Amino acid sequence: MLTVALPKGELLKNSIRLLQSVGLDFSAFLDSGNRQLQIPDASGQAKGLLVRAQDVPVYVEYGQAQLGIVGYDVLQEKKPQVAQLVDLQFGYCRMCVAVKASSSYKLPVDLPAHGRVASKYVNCAREYFQGLDLPIEIVPLYGSVELGPITGMSEAIVDIVSTGKTLRENGLVEIATLYESTARLIVHPLSYRLNTGDLHKVVEQLRKEV
Repeated sequence: MLTVALPKGELLKNSIRLLQSVGLDFSAFLDSGNRQLQIPDASGQAKGLLVRAQDVPVYVEYGQAQLGIVGYDVLQEKKPQVAQLVDLQFGYCRMCVAVKASSSYKLPVDLPAHGRVASKYVNCAREYFQGLDLPIEIVPLYGSVELGPITGMSEAIVDIVSTGKTLRENGLVEIATLYESTARLIVHPLSYRLNTGDLHKVVEQLRKEV
């Protein structure tokens, strides 16, 4: 049986809609009264796992799910051993560097050497500033990273942005984009080679729907 890892949050509705288009129905996950984290598809050919977005590539990498849907931002941060097959073209957002609008920083290279940058995307932030050859202290934050510059704990943040409304409401502005992100279809490489659960057929059907 094919197992599909689905992300909680912003990508869930579109992920379920896409899978429904190829005959896999996990819409029970959208039922507010549902507390199950694993459900079978009505056709009996697959089961779905509902997990945190950050955990989708983990389940796929370790083979507990053969197929998964997750944002490119998560893949960039975690660098999991999975195969990225299809850009699903929904869930658009971008990874940005942002600072207080009142600050003098117009570009990331304007930030002071050994200054602080707050982010929950620690690896992406570190890699980006290393690429600029700018020594920066990365402060890991997993809540509202916007508070970093507001409170003076950091000069900047690296965070995912969709509309930019939260930044604007907190007096922050974007000064650089690291990359753009959309939802991606990922597979467990060995399962794909072995065509577990008729995986090739499902992937090709999904490609046609995008």
